[in-house]
Amino acid sequence: MSRGQKAQNVQASRTGNPKTSPGATSNQIKNPADWVSGHEPMTGAQASYLKTLSEQTHNPEVFDPHLDKAEASKRIDELKQDRDDA
Repeated sequence: MSRGQKAQNVQASRTGNPKTSPGATSNQIKNPADWVSGHEPMTGAQASYLKTLSEQTHNPEVFDPHLDKAEASKRIDELKQDRDDA
């Protein structure tokens, strides 16, 4: 094992495995209002998923092609919750 690999292993053992225990330092879940790019237009993937969810939950009025990334994310989360609760 090289010196670099040993250093990586030591660092990994100190911080834990982010795949199995992300902990408090994880940036996987952030409030969309805090996103740096949240004001940019929603992505194609967001638009497609939002459209699909709005149809699945019988809420077509929720889809707006002019949403920004942050608002699209919020609506997706709300629709997923509605769908899962049904």
